[in-house]
Amino acid sequence: MVRYAIRNVIFVATLAVLVVASGCGKKRYENPITKETQQPDKVLYDSSIDDIEHGRFERARLQLQTLMNTYDTSEYLAKAKLAVADSWYREGGARGMAQAEAEYKDFILFYKNMEEAAEAQMKICKMQFDQMDKSDRDPHHALRAQEECKDLLMQFPNSQHAVEATQYLRDVQEVLADEEYKVEIFYHHKGSYPASANRGQSLTDQFPLYSNSAEALWMLADDYQRLGDRFENQQAAAYGKIVQEFPLSERADSAKLRLQAMGKPVPDVDPVAYAREKYEIENRQKRGTMTKVWGPFGSRPDLTVAARTGDPSMETLHPMIPASVPLSATGTQGTSANPGVGMAPPATGDVTGTIVQDTSLIDKSKDARENRNPDSGPPSGGTNPPASPAGNNVTGAPLTAPSGAGTAPAAATAPAAAAAPPAAAPATTTAPATTTTSPAGKTKTLAQQEVDIKHAQDQMKKEKAQNLDQQKKRLAELQKMQQKQLANQQKKKAQEDADRKKIADAAAKKDKKKAPKSSEPTSAPTPDKQPDKPAGAGSGGGEPPSANQ
Repeated sequence: MVRYAIRNVIFVATLAVLVVASGCGKKRYENPITKETQQPDKVLYDSSIDDIEHGRFERARLQLQTLMNTYDTSEYLAKAKLAVADSWYREGGARGMAQAEAEYKDFILFYKNMEEAAEAQMKICKMQFDQMDKSDRDPHHALRAQEECKDLLMQFPNSQHAVEATQYLRDVQEVLADEEYKVEIFYHHKGSYPASANRGQSLTDQFPLYSNSAEALWMLADDYQRLGDRFENQQAAAYGKIVQEFPLSERADSAKLRLQAMGKPVPDVDPVAYAREKYEIENRQKRGTMTKVWGPFGSRPDLTVAARTGDPSMETLHPMIPASVPLSATGTQGTSANPGVGMAPPATGDVTGTIVQDTSLIDKSKDARENRNPDSGPPSGGTNPPASPAGNNVTGAPLTAPSGAGTAPAAATAPAAAAAPPAAAPATTTAPATTTTSPAGKTKTLAQQEVDIKHAQDQMKKEKAQNLDQQKKRLAELQKMQQKQLANQQKKKAQEDADRKKIADAAAKKDKKKAPKSSEPTSAPTPDKQPDKPAGAGSGGGEPPSANQ
């Protein structure tokens, strides 16, 4: 008993010594200066580095600040500024991280050509990466980590940290893509298929290395199918992308069958995508037992399924316009179904206008009603005498009629002038027609504009009729397919009934053959039949003598 107690005490003491030793031990600095000298600036630098290694960060920063202020021409000036940033980085916390990022940014700004500039940018990227949350939480740090890692790859492409930054970028984009995928699932289950297609299209276009891209493309194709026949090409493109870029996924064979049923060509498998997907499957990391148990309660995302090969996207995630929005209303961005497709050029008959601020321009301008045909009579709503030769009637002034006709007050003519809309000049009149200027700079009359509008309306009617014809043809094809399927089902059922009957007949014949052949049965006396009478009994018969006689 005493032996076990001594053993436990020794074990606890050893564990305590190890814990204390690990806590008191120093963590070596990454960028020391190995030059041995007794210069005062070097002595200050070495002392501050020793303080950083032992966790005395405030004291280290004071010594480094003294070095930079006192010896402004020292050869250790850049190293001292980097050490200040490293002291904040090692101190940690929200305040420490913010100060470290600001110091690293200053170092990159002043010493961009040094090798340590890439290391400073890498620490900023890692700083944001370590604070990244799961895909269903605030993506602020994930977006920041993506931008900082991109900056490192673009500013320092030949740095030794480029490979590590590339993997960080793949992990970050896995989290951002998973967020978009969850939103796509939400809108799909809700029945908002344009929004779901919008998210799925942006996800598959901007994050090609996402581990669940095949499922996202399958849901995207289903969204386009539910949006109607005019998105049939986009649906086929989604299926084709599954076959071409994700041939080892579970949806690849189903996508081929869907393309064949739609009458669309099945694309060939991309050998590069096939090799990459095979490598990812063979080298995918497995989560440990403790990670699986603690995962739902932690804030760190699961990055075991993130890609390990391939070039990450260098494009920033930007929102797209849903596929159901017409192209004419999307401007130059296009929609998720037609990305990059701009608006059609404006027609030459479009009329533009601006809000008039000065009403005197309307009051003094020429009245459009003066261009009407004088043979058509006065407009309805009042009597309007012929215009004066000058044709400059001013609104609000009484119109003077010829002698003998009387004078029409302004109160009687003004409402008629306000009620009558401006009319275009007929072809028979000699007065100049009212014209408008299109954005292209060409002048067109109202009559020409009416012709253009009528032409556009006829074109829309033709397109509508064509769409109706296509829908009717599609409906007829679907009905034929349904009838064919029904006939095949009936034929199959009849065949199954015939086979079942044939099997039953064969079984009956087999049972009949196995039964033994029986001879004619012998007649045995029944209990009801009386025994033969003795000889000498009368023919009349009678009851046999009883036992008492």
